[in-house]
Formats: sequence, structure tokens, C-alpha cells
Amino acid sequence: MSVFGGTAQTWSLVAFSVAVTVTLLLCVVTGPDSDDLAEFYTGYRSLSPLRNGLAIAGDYISAATVLTIGGVIALCGYDGVVLALSTLLSLLVLMFLLAEPLRNTGTFTMGDVLARRMPGRAVRIAACGVTIAALVPMMLVQLASTGQLLAFILGFSDTSMKTGCIVGVGALMITYAAIGGMRGTALIQILKMVVLLGSGIVVAVLILSRFHWNPGALFTAAAKRSGAPGDFLHGGLQFAGGPHPRLDMISTQCAIVLGGACLPHVTMRMFTANSARQVRRSMSWAVSSVALFMMVAGVIGIGAAAMVGRAGIAAADPRGHTAYLLGSRAAFGPVVSRAETLVFTTITTAIFLTLLASVAGMTLACANSLAHDVFAGRNTAMTPRRETALARGSALVVGAPVIALAVLVQHRSLQPLATLSFCVGASAIAPALVYSLFWRRYTGTGLMCTLIGGTLAVLILMPGTRLVSGSPTSAFPAADFNWFPFTTTGLVSIPLGFAFGWLGSLLSGRRAAVRERGRYEGVESLILAGPRQRER
Repeated sequence: MSVFGGTAQTWSLVAFSVAVTVTLLLCVVTGPDSDDLAEFYTGYRSLSPLRNGLAIAGDYISAATVLTIGGVIALCGYDGVVLALSTLLSLLVLMFLLAEPLRNTGTFTMGDVLARRMPGRAVRIAACGVTIAALVPMMLVQLASTGQLLAFILGFSDTSMKTGCIVGVGALMITYAAIGGMRGTALIQILKMVVLLGSGIVVAVLILSRFHWNPGALFTAAAKRSGAPGDFLHGGLQFAGGPHPRLDMISTQCAIVLGGACLPHVTMRMFTANSARQVRRSMSWAVSSVALFMMVAGVIGIGAAAMVGRAGIAAADPRGHTAYLLGSRAAFGPVVSRAETLVFTTITTAIFLTLLASVAGMTLACANSLAHDVFAGRNTAMTPRRETALARGSALVVGAPVIALAVLVQHRSLQPLATLSFCVGASAIAPALVYSLFWRRYTGTGLMCTLIGGTLAVLILMPGTRLVSGSPTSAFPAADFNWFPFTTTGLVSIPLGFAFGWLGSLLSGRRAAVRERGRYEGVESLILAGPRQRER
């Protein structure tokens, strides 16, 4: 049964229905023409910096981010605040290091960025494969969480109802991506961010007012009810069960900072800006929005620990994924007025919109890459109408298996899947982008080694982490094949990803690097020139 009253459940159900209707209408009204490829992929780059920034922030703040960060802050205190700061730092890395080069070199997909310097169908296929490997696990997390979250809010426990929710939201994500394209999904992300930030700010203000606007009193109350007052305010709770907690934290932060900055559904938003100046302004709005949300999530998470307590949060979900909702509900106190019911309904609607928008954006990124990098690459004479139709069909090709897999994994811990996405982004995509954008001697062989080697390193190491087995909250709690000493693979797989790219480029030889650079820069004389001419 839900911990919320019947009135709140009824209003939440009505609000969810309204949200679905409005977002579908947005996609239909703003959807691209069937023969307009640029409109489907980039929305004609027509979004203002403010709207584009909110869309970037919306892609960045997924449902997993909201629920996970809120839970870690509520259960682990200091460690959760560090996690929130790492998430913000990740967006700053994207803003200052990658945003402008991506916008200047890319067209539609990550494959365009990589293949511009090192053309070839193999590069595009590898880029598509890594895009899918990075985003499908996160899509599974979003969809599989849908049934659990709606069951918690609406008060049902039947397995078939949860499965129905997963299938329904999955069908919506395919529809949004196929009909709305880049502009339609962007408008959903903007709506989600406005509702999420607005409702969160109201709840944060209510929590602070209950503690007389004294953050110190709020943190003290949270520490007292955390079960570990010392560690709650000083760190160590999140990785206390591991053999190397400090290194484990560093590994996790590296995966979040580098992986979050390079996930394809976020980087594809860089291609929607008209100019370098516009992408800078868009990123400024995105960073401001994410920073504001992290502050709000911090207050709500700490408020949940102070007012609900660790025992109450863990009873609802051992991983604390319902802490954001529990903290929001506790902010209203025992007597809930109509206005407070309306605010809480807005919060649950914001979480629901976050689920819808997140999976739609990820589906669009996978579908675009599959259509543009794989299918269109086979036929250079393909018409825009045909490629747009392929992109829409690719949304179904990607989405249908994801829905089926989400139904299968809904009863297991989903943390390994979310971690897998960030680790692939940090170990394969980040080295590939950094090298291809900033290292002149990077070669096609080095690129393939980076993409394939970094991804394989993560896939080999991840099953050995304690997120998969060896702990009560792992995906397979009854088994124990935990041999890797860290929770995430970042500390090992990230250096391996960079090393594979360096070694592959080194083995290609200087001549191959000069030839590929000459082709990229359009200077054919570099290819034929002798060593003496090149020295001059």
C-alpha cells in the first residue's frame, strides 16, 4: 500500500493522465515533417539558449539521478552531497572542455564527430554500438523503475500492474522519439525541468521553514536519525562495506564526472545550437539549472533523513530511492491541506515526467545513431525522407527489446545497470572524444581500440563488483562471485580506455597519423611530402 492518502493518489493519477496527453500533443504539434532530416535530428537549431539549456539539463537529470541522489543523500549524508557535486562537476567538464568542439565538428550524432576525422563505416558502426551499450542499461533502469515508483505512489502491489506500467511508459517513449524528434523531446525536457524545479523549490522552502531556516539544525537532526551520527556528516557510509572505501569513492566519482559528461543523449544536444556563442549560453543555463536542482535535492534528502529517519526510508526501499518522495511528503506535516496536496501531486507528476522525458531522449539518441551511422551509411544516395523514416523505425527497433528486458529485470537491483552506463561513457566514449578532438596523432586504429577496448574492459570487470553479487542489495544477493575490489570499474577501466587509444595510435605509426590528419585538414600535400618538407 502507498504511504500517501487516497486523495493524493487520485490527484496523482489524474495529473499523470494530463501529463501524458499534453506531452503527446506537444510531440504531434512540433514534430518534424516526414522529409525534413535536419528538423528531425536538430529541430532546425531553432531553440533559444534558455530553452536549449533547460533541455540539456533535462537530459542530464534523469529519473535515476533524482531518485539515486536523493536516496544517497538521505542515507549517507556527506557521501551523497559529494555525489551531487560530482554530477554538477560532470556538466562543467562538458561545458568547458567538450561543448564547443562538439558543436563545431558534429552534425547529428557522435558518429559524425568521430568519422569526420577518421572516416569509415567501421568507425560509425563502432560509435553506434558504444552509444547503445552506454544508453540501453540506463533506459532499463528508467523503465524498470516505473512500475515500482508508480506502485509506491498509487498504492498497488500486483506484479501485472507494474509490468503494465513498464509497457505503457515504454510505448510512450517510442512514440515521443518517433513523432517528436529532437524538438518534441526537447519541449518535454523543458516542461519537466520547469515542473521539477518549481515543485522542488517549494518543498525545500517548507523543509527549511520547519527547522526555523537553520541549516545547521536540519543537518543535526538528520545526523541523529541516521544511525551513524559521526559518519553521516563526515563521510564513509556509502562505501563502508568495501575493502578500500576511499579508492572506491574516487573510482565512482571518476566514472560519474567523465561518464556523465560524454553520454550520447547529452552530447547530442550540443548539435542543436546555431553557433559557438549559443552553445556557451545554453550550457550556462544548463549548469545553473542543474546546480539549483542539486541544492534542492540536497535539502529534500537531508530533510527526509531528519523527519523520516533512516529506518523509515530503508523500510520503503533499502537503496533509498523513495527518499525524495518521502521527504516531500514529510515536509507537509501530519495535516495536509488542499494546497499541499496540489504541491505534492506536482512533485509526483514531475518524477513521472522525468521518467518519460529521460527514456525518450535516450531512445532518440540510439535511434538517431542507428539510422544515421549504420543504415544511412550503407547507402550514400539515401533521400532525407527515407532516412527520417528509418530514424523513426529505429526508435521501435531499439525500444521494443528494451521494454522486454525491463520487464525481466524489474525485480532485481538496478544499480549495476546505471553504473554500467556511466562506466562505458567514461572508459570508451570520453577517451575517444578527448583524443579525436585534441590529439593530432590520433588514428583510426587508436579510435577503434579505444571504443572496443574501453567497452570490453567495463563489461569484463563489472560482473565482479559487489553491485552484481556478494551483498544483500546486489542484483544477485544469493550468489557471491565478487572478485573486483571496487563498486565501479572506473579506477581501472578509464586508464585502460586511454591506454588502448594511445597504444593503437602508436602502433599505427607516424606515417598513418600524418596521412589521416592530412585528409582531415584537406591538405593533400602532407600525405605526399617527404620528411624534410614536413619538418619545414
